[in-house]
Amino acid sequence: MSRWKELPAELHPHVHQLIVRLRRLKDRSELSTRQLAARTGYSAKSWQRYLNGRSLPPREAVEAMARVGEDDPTRLLALHEIAAQRWAEGRTATTDAPEDLTATPAHTPTQEQPYRRHLRLAVTAGAVVTVLSVSAALLLAVRLTEARAQLARDRSDAVATAPATVSESLVPVVYTCRLERREGRWYAGLSRTTDILLSNTQVGLEVAEAQCLLHRAGTAPGEIDGVFGPKTRRAVERMQKQNGLIVNGVIDPPTWQALREADPK
Repeated sequence: MSRWKELPAELHPHVHQLIVRLRRLKDRSELSTRQLAARTGYSAKSWQRYLNGRSLPPREAVEAMARVGEDDPTRLLALHEIAAQRWAEGRTATTDAPEDLTATPAHTPTQEQPYRRHLRLAVTAGAVVTVLSVSAALLLAVRLTEARAQLARDRSDAVATAPATVSESLVPVVYTCRLERREGRWYAGLSRTTDILLSNTQVGLEVAEAQCLLHRAGTAPGEIDGVFGPKTRRAVERMQKQNGLIVNGVIDPPTWQALREADPK
């Protein structure tokens, strides 16, 4: 069992709960941070920040930890969503007090007509809805900006030697395939795995390795970006069909073996 540092006292309880859950999953996996980085695609430095409460992990990192710890990701991702809201609120707090929209005018008649009361309530409700809508939009913009910046830092740490192109909207990473054949098997220089299961929506170095091998096998998945999207899934299905494998769009051990050993068809 790892001996963890005490988490920062200023963390919101929901953020604190998320990090404790992630720590337990890491302890269950019995992996070091370097091994965890190899399994998830997020660097050891990134995991140190996440697990010590210095940075909030992105959704994909939480989902990857759930897979590593053999835990159901549904509840963990729900907790992450709440923790992300609290994390963003802690960074967007303001000292400006909101205007009191429900204050009673100084000269309100004591015998106000019912329709005038209803009109005032309707105007007040509309103003409150407007304020809440604007606040929600600002909060969402802040969260998206922080998430994009964090993803850019994480991927930069994970692949220090890979050329990357970062944009404000998608923060894409383009990996370089360094194909070589060793002992009858092909490798692209990004991962040496032969058994990690990869499927739709997963990201990381293993996905980029598979994309390189799919391209070499003649079933190009599009850009080598480390993101298992629709193009990559279709490329996997074509490759599986060509090699007489079960066509499920999932990179499983038999598919890895075919990618490592087969020649283009």
